[in-house]
Amino acid sequence: MARERIYEDFSFLHRRVKKIKFLFIFIFLFLILSYWKIQILDHRKYWSLSEANRLREIAIPAPRGRLFDRQGVVLADNTAAFKACLLRENNPRWKESLGEMARLLQLDLTVLEERINRYASLPAFIPIVIKDNLSLEEIARIEVRKFEFPELFIDREPRRFYPFGEITAHVTGYLQEVSADELKSGEFRKKRMGDLIGKTGLERKYEAWLEGEDGKRMEIVDSLGRSHGEYSRIEPRAGRDLHLALDLDLQKKAYELLEGREGAIVALKPRTGEILALVSSPSFDPNLFVSRFSLKEWTELNSRNDNPLENRAIRGLYPPGSVFKLAVALGALQKGLISPQTMHYCSGEANFYGRSFACWQSGGHGWLNLAEAIKNSCNIYFYQVGRRLGIEDIARTARQLGLGSMTGIDIPGEKEGVVPDPEWKRRTQGADWFPGETISVSIGQGPIQVTPLQIAVYTAIIANRGQKIKPHLIMEKELLASEQNGPLDSADIDMNHFEAVIEGMWRSVNQGGTGHLAMVEGFDVCGKTGSSQIISREKAQKTGLKLKPHSWFTGFAPRNNPEIVVTVVVEFGGLGGASAAPLAKEIFSFYRNKSRSHD
Repeated sequence: MARERIYEDFSFLHRRVKKIKFLFIFIFLFLILSYWKIQILDHRKYWSLSEANRLREIAIPAPRGRLFDRQGVVLADNTAAFKACLLRENNPRWKESLGEMARLLQLDLTVLEERINRYASLPAFIPIVIKDNLSLEEIARIEVRKFEFPELFIDREPRRFYPFGEITAHVTGYLQEVSADELKSGEFRKKRMGDLIGKTGLERKYEAWLEGEDGKRMEIVDSLGRSHGEYSRIEPRAGRDLHLALDLDLQKKAYELLEGREGAIVALKPRTGEILALVSSPSFDPNLFVSRFSLKEWTELNSRNDNPLENRAIRGLYPPGSVFKLAVALGALQKGLISPQTMHYCSGEANFYGRSFACWQSGGHGWLNLAEAIKNSCNIYFYQVGRRLGIEDIARTARQLGLGSMTGIDIPGEKEGVVPDPEWKRRTQGADWFPGETISVSIGQGPIQVTPLQIAVYTAIIANRGQKIKPHLIMEKELLASEQNGPLDSADIDMNHFEAVIEGMWRSVNQGGTGHLAMVEGFDVCGKTGSSQIISREKAQKTGLKLKPHSWFTGFAPRNNPEIVVTVVVEFGGLGGASAAPLAKEIFSFYRNKSRSHD
């Protein structure tokens, strides 16, 4: 019985194995036949289907963070725009249709070729932007003929827009295509050829804050590049906004005042360093750069004699002229060489080291104390004081007041200027310092060079009675905390000495001094004029050149608890009191009226 039972079990198992074996053979034969059908019998059908449906990856640019002024007015925004892109992999013979494509897009053929050649090294599956900011008419024209150009497609992107153009250009900066060198540097790892990045101003400084993170979508497209729906999508992450200290109304006023002139105006809050206005003239329209304009257009703009791309407020280097007399006065007071009552006689001319040095007032000012010397901007008084103080102490005081080094403003490209001394001359010229050079530097002439922003900071330190500041445009607490390296120290100058100098500045504006055209009734403006020579008197006589000096005014108001500093420079403007001071008055008056109306 047991043997029969074992035999039956074995027989049953054998039948099961046989059935499974036949099943596997059937499945295997089915797979072989299916493979043969797909690869041999229906090869052409399935090849066509695979060719007709591909996935195309398209980047979705992230909207950049916006820029706002202190009242919430948008200074840099994003608008929807459309661009024409070339996808070379969709048509291996795309080069043959370039001429017709140029006519369709209404582009010069050489311009089109220049744009494509710029990205020739990119893989063929990466789209190349060949025209952006398309009009509705251009979009319609391309859509009608899209079957003729499978390599051409239209894509949507956020486009940067600067509503106030030239007025805020040197603050906002502009966007431009990332260069090959920038990509190689590693600073822009997320970027690809053709992407726009901040090139100047706040756009450059805060690129990482503003840029956001691009998304992407996968589209199903046929062999003609036609879209057959979206396969997948990853949404972009928008960049973060920036809120500025800038007052657009004051910025507009400063821009209007400088229109037709070359120069700069800076207005800031002396207690906090908040920049209320920063204008460089002439300016440019930053919206031009977003359009990927040609190399020819860029060259024309960049080669203009009036240098509209140069931010004169932070990069323009000028002799400070008589506004530097305030530093000489403070240095001499601190060293105990003079007091506010120290008198010097001005006859209109004085001789030092065998050379004659003149005062701007040819008949002279007679006897003056310190406040009257500042009020009347007497050269002879400061020749005498500067000679006694010496170049090392003059330079030391100037540096205490923020000259000769960058202010640390939060836009790139700032220049540090020059505060000369014997060591500087040996290092840069390999020559010794001459005593006569100290006389020139004492009134802000000679090799000394400053930027308008440096003079605004210098004036703020005086208005603060020695407290230093760091000027800034942004108001984001997170960014300010990371960039402000602790509280700033004070200048090593006694507070009473600042009061003595401020008395002279107040008289200059309010008691008929050289700055009287900056006076604003009821606002207690304190200021100092300056006129910086472009060439020396001797050179002018030899060459016959008659160049007007650069015109300066810098000041603050009111005298006690100052609210605003205003610095103006007008290139070749002539006397500071006649040219720059009236512009400063307009800024002071505008600020006062606006701030009082909000009280």
